[in-house]
Amino acid sequence: MEKDIEVEELEKFEENDEPIIGMSFDSDVDLFIYFKEYGKRKGFPILRRTSRKDSGGILRNVTFACGRSGETRSKSVNILKPQPNAKTGCNARLGAGLGDDGKWTIRSLNLEHNHVLLTPTKSKYFRCNRSLNTYAKKRLDVNDRAGIRLCKNYQSLVIEAGGHENVTFIERDCRNHVQKERRLRLGDGDAAALQNYFMKMQVEDNRFYFSMQVYDEGRLKNVFWAEPRNREAYKEFGDVVTFDTTYLTNKYDMSFAPFVGVNHHGHSILFGCGLISHEDIETFTWLFRTWLSCMSNSAPNGIITDQDRAMKVAIQNVFPNTRHRWCLWHIMKKVPEKLGGYLVMCYWIGIEGDAANLLFLNCVLLEWWMDK
Repeated sequence: MEKDIEVEELEKFEENDEPIIGMSFDSDVDLFIYFKEYGKRKGFPILRRTSRKDSGGILRNVTFACGRSGETRSKSVNILKPQPNAKTGCNARLGAGLGDDGKWTIRSLNLEHNHVLLTPTKSKYFRCNRSLNTYAKKRLDVNDRAGIRLCKNYQSLVIEAGGHENVTFIERDCRNHVQKERRLRLGDGDAAALQNYFMKMQVEDNRFYFSMQVYDEGRLKNVFWAEPRNREAYKEFGDVVTFDTTYLTNKYDMSFAPFVGVNHHGHSILFGCGLISHEDIETFTWLFRTWLSCMSNSAPNGIITDQDRAMKVAIQNVFPNTRHRWCLWHIMKKVPEKLGGYLVMCYWIGIEGDAANLLFLNCVLLEWWMDK
């Protein structure tokens, strides 16, 4: 997830600046800002297509491509009303690598597009060029609490900026932000009631563990708790842990995040759980560190999750010596989607051999594809 980029950062490039092979930048973020501003001027969106890290976890190569690259897979069930095709298979892209001097240098470049380019007045509305700055977010929150309707809330920001051409967002961005903040905003006393309940549990048994993060004005950010039996179970069966945030959400649209293991009877057991407001690196890092502190800083030998980049980075930061693997369901789901024709060979080997060999080969091929 790219961070919001302020307008001032985008205006530091010359209007006639063109990317060429050999250009250097201090970081991959500076390179992204530069190419995004170039795309905004020329009339095409950009996205991060690929990235590669070395064995030490240091980012070495990145590729930024036109947002029209790839193919659109329509999810419309009505063949008479297909979804608009936003992807055209455009091959325009920029490749860069990290040199020994710490600079990011453009090493490959293709600026030829197979689609019509828009004017800067229209390209500003591409998703990659839209962002809500901190001031706008605060104004939206304050006006929403005061009961001001969203359309007037948005128009007040437009008028203050001097017109639509001077804002870096649209009304839909404001609506998404306001709806998200409403879901996270607790009712009067809810955060305090939750904290009081946890403190009561802790008084009854000092082995009960909880930790909370609360925004200003009573908005719950994240919470984690573990009962004494959860902590005792981890001591006996905590060699391998599964972690998943796809089970359910509560009325505040906060994801339920349980840590689960398996006991000697083959039954699932809980090692603690949390409610999180975001699924990003910062949130996962806080949750993992809190859980690790609850478990006396004893990290598991292995952890199984789904394929989530933010989760992967957080695990590397908090559990550097823990083996991280994907769940079998996720692997088997991705195999036919990503490997395609290779499955013919896999199934033939599965018929000649056994299921274990088939699964092993599928996993190897999937890891090979991910490395590519």
